[in-house]
Amino acid sequence: MKRIVRIVLICLLIVSCKKQNQVKILAEGPWRVELEVMDNQLLPFNLNVEKDDKGIYTMKIFNADEVIEVDEITIFGDSIIMQTPVFEGYLAGTFDDTMITGSFVKESLDRVVPFTATYGEEERFTTKKPSDQNVSGIWETNFSPNTDDSYMGKGIFLQEKNKVSGTFRTTTGDYRFLDGVVEGDSLKLSAFDGAHAFLFTAKVTDSSMNGMFYSGNHFKEPFVARRNENFDLPSPDSLTFINEGYDKLAFTFPNLNNTHVSLADERFKDKVVIVQLMGTWCPNCLDESKFLVNYLAENPNKDVEVIGLAFESAKTKEKAFMAIKRLKDRIGVNYPILLAQYGSYDKKEAQKKLPMLNHVLSYPTTIFLDKNGDIRKIHTGFNGPATGDKFLEFKADFDDFVNQLLRE
Repeated sequence: MKRIVRIVLICLLIVSCKKQNQVKILAEGPWRVELEVMDNQLLPFNLNVEKDDKGIYTMKIFNADEVIEVDEITIFGDSIIMQTPVFEGYLAGTFDDTMITGSFVKESLDRVVPFTATYGEEERFTTKKPSDQNVSGIWETNFSPNTDDSYMGKGIFLQEKNKVSGTFRTTTGDYRFLDGVVEGDSLKLSAFDGAHAFLFTAKVTDSSMNGMFYSGNHFKEPFVARRNENFDLPSPDSLTFINEGYDKLAFTFPNLNNTHVSLADERFKDKVVIVQLMGTWCPNCLDESKFLVNYLAENPNKDVEVIGLAFESAKTKEKAFMAIKRLKDRIGVNYPILLAQYGSYDKKEAQKKLPMLNHVLSYPTTIFLDKNGDIRKIHTGFNGPATGDKFLEFKADFDDFVNQLLRE
């Protein structure tokens, strides 16, 4: 697979070198991108290309209410590389006036997903008939039902005519900003953010869904759902806990300067400390990191410290540090992020780094320590902005709990 990634880039360079004397201009305006996933399914998303008076290109990727600004675009000849912000994933291809053809690439995971993009197409999913059903509301969802890998989710959707937005929450996080349609009795939802490419398809009735979830072209699983306005997931504060025989959290990992940092360091003494288990590849972690950055900016005088522990997919320590620095620079993270693991973000391996935890169930996982260094709460997953009211509830609970610890 690594060879395939290299071939994609080499072919782009060869094509570009042959046409280096031809000036190519990328058309400004709307484009619809379609990734080729499994079962001959196409995963669409929308982007808009802009060019300023200096000839600098930027793009905006749209997922329902989410807008992702892309400002790292390289054009050489008729070839283009579009590097998504924060995440390592990029779109690379060749283009003409109306089409871009190429691949979505994630090098650390050796993943290559073919795509085409068509200029002037504004609809995400093309529809030929109106919806027969309305999926607005709460859906009790079972992914991979009747298997050892089964897990529960909570679908939260809003439909206007045939347009649908919302997300699925799970115990480990949410599937972020899903955007789609209901055509007849068929539901289609998608999201693309540079880290994940998600497609959900389902047949729906007024009370049931039966469908398939695709992640890129490397994974798929079935899901079933039933309408249940009273359904909720287990409390995220009840899923991860300290193993018997341990009473403190302890670790020592290197920061960007390769200096080892520990909770025993003076800067954390007599402070409320929030420890974030995360990865730079993880969209839910990005959502939480943005929240923590804003919290610290809005509460500069409080005795609160945040420290991130990064579990990275990058193959080398150097590349892992580069990914951490990129995240910190892009969103203004001013708290330390330590490299806890690289080469894999396997959760069982992560738990070995923190043997006091019963497991690492999710990225992110957030651990709250009081001024004595005692663990007071462990929050599994993150309810991001795509979850609407749940995100607002999380922010209020976070603020209340931290203020309680500060008063003690």
